[in-house]
Amino acid sequence: MSTTARPSPDDAQQAAPDMPPAPVSFAEAFRFWLKLGFISFGGPAGQIAIMHAELVERRRWISERRFLHALNYCMLLPGPEAQQLATYIGWLMHRTWGGIVAGALFVLPALFILIALSWIYLRFGDVPLVAGLFYGLKPAVTALVLHAAHRIGTRALKNRWMWGIALASFVTIFAFDTPFPAIVVAAGLIGWFGARRWPQVFALGGGHDGAQAQHGSALIDDHTPTPAHARFSRGHLLRVLIAGLGLFGLVMVVLVCTQGVQATLTQMAWFFTKAALLTFGGAYAVLPYVYQGAVEQHQWLSGPQMIDGLALGETTPGPLIMVVAFVGFVGGWLKQVLGPDALFLGGALAATVVTFFTFLPSFVFILAGGPLVEATHGKLGFTAPLSAITAAVVGVILNLAMFFAYHVLWPQGFGGHFDWPSALIGAAATVALFRFKVGVMPLLGACAAIGLSVSWLLPTLR
Repeated sequence: MSTTARPSPDDAQQAAPDMPPAPVSFAEAFRFWLKLGFISFGGPAGQIAIMHAELVERRRWISERRFLHALNYCMLLPGPEAQQLATYIGWLMHRTWGGIVAGALFVLPALFILIALSWIYLRFGDVPLVAGLFYGLKPAVTALVLHAAHRIGTRALKNRWMWGIALASFVTIFAFDTPFPAIVVAAGLIGWFGARRWPQVFALGGGHDGAQAQHGSALIDDHTPTPAHARFSRGHLLRVLIAGLGLFGLVMVVLVCTQGVQATLTQMAWFFTKAALLTFGGAYAVLPYVYQGAVEQHQWLSGPQMIDGLALGETTPGPLIMVVAFVGFVGGWLKQVLGPDALFLGGALAATVVTFFTFLPSFVFILAGGPLVEATHGKLGFTAPLSAITAAVVGVILNLAMFFAYHVLWPQGFGGHFDWPSALIGAAATVALFRFKVGVMPLLGACAAIGLSVSWLLPTLR
């Protein structure tokens, strides 16, 4: 599907709607994926909306139905669905390297930006200006997590069974500190067995059906035959699995041989590989697991630093799960993985290692499993476990919101003072999100400005 150069997107947009655009060259697709990596703000919903506007409506590289079909597939997988969707479309258009380029460019700009911001945070975090900005960002992040629980809940909690699963997951993680992987496995089993006995309970659907807009003929249209490279082949599946496992094993062996099994970088690589396989329901769903491991178990960073990292992740392009790069950088810096004289390089290396192991499974899922999983899409036995897991995720995210609220409102613990300016900022942010549908970037900008003002006007209250 990628041979000759084609007219500009504007020319294609003005062409007759019944005529498909000219073939897209690899170079042109490369330029678009690079641009997307720098403008993909707004979380998964915003990123998917940008891709739909550009690829379906404006450029007409892919039809509405094929776009939504790919999105439904990506939503069945663990990992960031927007990044996987970009990888999928890149792979569909330009084979394996098209998928690798599309997925990598969706992530790399955010990685470089977060490395720079993480260094500023650790180097100048005690400067009043920076501290004031984060004072306003922390309650805003708490409101964002609460809003995420509500957003996912309205989609997932459609009956009493789903409400019960959400409540059970909240109780088990809040009262018993149950590991997040155990909650995911239990919910998946409930969905799998429950679908056999009560199929109507778990047949919640993907939420992308209904009337589909018509934007004219597309390069990859509804009835465009599946290209040869996208058809299922045992040989292709085996080659991609071997390549993915080989990359994983090679980098892991290098880390073990150069750092040791118990070294920080090796433990980060293994931990974030597990995290990558548990990100059902988006980045907010896996954050509790990252907190349990990175803060409580390994102590790579503190709870307040985790909140600050999420604030940075919300203000940068790319998938929100890129907050793991901040976790890696802070952990690599504080643990001095390359020694006390190379703190920045150690942090940058740790952030890169964490990012590699977090996103490697997503590439394998798309490049190896795309043709295979598409054949099972829409079957209840495949989607019911996801429905139950998504319901459980709502309870887990609600617990995360309570954790953030505790650290923001009682920074010295319940025995200390109640931080009422943070409470007011958090309440205002919550109203702005729920009542007025304010976007993430305007909300964070306003809260950061308010936090800076409070830190100057009422320093004794902080």
